[in-house]
Amino acid sequence: MQIIDFGALAPARHADAAGILRDALAHLPSAYNAPGEAEAEVASRCADDEWLGYAAIDGERLVGWIGAIRAYSHGWEIHPLVVAPDRQRRGLGSALLAALEDRARREGVLTLFLGSDDDYGGTSQFGRDLWPDVASHVAATEATARGHALTFYRRHGYEVVGLLPDVNGAGRPDILLAKRLGKATTSRSSA
Repeated sequence: MQIIDFGALAPARHADAAGILRDALAHLPSAYNAPGEAEAEVASRCADDEWLGYAAIDGERLVGWIGAIRAYSHGWEIHPLVVAPDRQRRGLGSALLAALEDRARREGVLTLFLGSDDDYGGTSQFGRDLWPDVASHVAATEATARGHALTFYRRHGYEVVGLLPDVNGAGRPDILLAKRLGKATTSRSSA
């Protein structure tokens, strides 16, 4: 398997990337299930100057990809990380994440972050009213037996840093995760 810069993919391979995006997330109600939706997402990412990514190629087949949005000067948002369903749980997601983390470190990024929707019951926060004290629920966020991406990200050093209640419908939060890649040096000015 090779990991290459997503920008090096021939435009004809973008349809393969859209297929992986659709298939890898098909179990999620909020995924790219409408006709043309996954293709539009890939086109949008490729047209965004603030986005970068990597693709995993096995032989001639695209089997997964990861991207990041340069959201802040020292923080990037991972969006998305997807692996073809028949290739999941074989280390591809970990390899893609490692490639992105390495690049982020080289570019001076201190924090990588992402949102991972729970619109199907994959976490302990699904179906709950998280208001009015949202922050009090953050530490108690766990994956359920249905499974959730937060388990994968936690294995790689990411932690739950927030919750966005009801953004996918009542009781369907977005779980915010982040990882510190480097330690910032801060200076305080005297007043």
